[in-house]
Amino acid sequence: MAHCKTEQDDWLLAHLKYLLFIFNFFFWVGGAAVMAVGIWTLVEKSGYLSILASSTFAASAYILIFVGGLVMTTGFLGFGAIIREQKSCLSTYFCLLLVIFFVELVAGVLAHVYYQRLSDELKWHLNSTLTEHYGQPRATEITASVDRLQQDFKCCGSNSSADWQHSVYISSQEALGRQVPDSCCKTVVALCGQRPHPSNIYKVEGGCMVKLEQFVADHLLLMGAVGIGIACLQICGMVLTCCLHRRLQQQFY
Repeated sequence: MAHCKTEQDDWLLAHLKYLLFIFNFFFWVGGAAVMAVGIWTLVEKSGYLSILASSTFAASAYILIFVGGLVMTTGFLGFGAIIREQKSCLSTYFCLLLVIFFVELVAGVLAHVYYQRLSDELKWHLNSTLTEHYGQPRATEITASVDRLQQDFKCCGSNSSADWQHSVYISSQEALGRQVPDSCCKTVVALCGQRPHPSNIYKVEGGCMVKLEQFVADHLLLMGAVGIGIACLQICGMVLTCCLHRRLQQQFY
């Protein structure tokens, strides 16, 4: 006659539950961290997104936000599955872990691939933005992004301050005799861009291109590392979930 083992008799079942509960807690915290990284990238650094030709940088951040929310939701399901010891819930929990695993790997690979082509894109697009679009009536967002970029990174021009001599804006009457935009100045005051002296404006080797490239590369690597790191951690969770599911099946003999 079959009978059910009690949890006191099955010490392995109890330990598996505790281990999976601990994993699920850190998994949920990790999901919150992933979402925070994505939101922080879009909210705090959104001013630079209009300068980039590709939307891959923003897409990576949106993927992280989506995955972070899915991880937190899955974490709640995991807590319920562990406490109630329902095999169907554990199966659903495992499937969601598997889905999240592949989505995070895609986000990590996407960030890595974009990082490889980042330099060429910035060299062409940033210089084009500064010379053709800055200060134009229909490009107010780009103008604000470039001004913020130059002030935040303390730089001037794509490769150097001399790049501004080819700018449509600087050549126009609207520039009022400026040699560079006022955002190039160390202390921004009206018409300070009329004096492009090293004591007045930022003279950075490599210009803003080098600093923007490093900024985007660092954030893409961070997003990729977070995504791949959480994905690898999930392998442990999936193994523990399978072990607990199998142990529950063996409760009856």
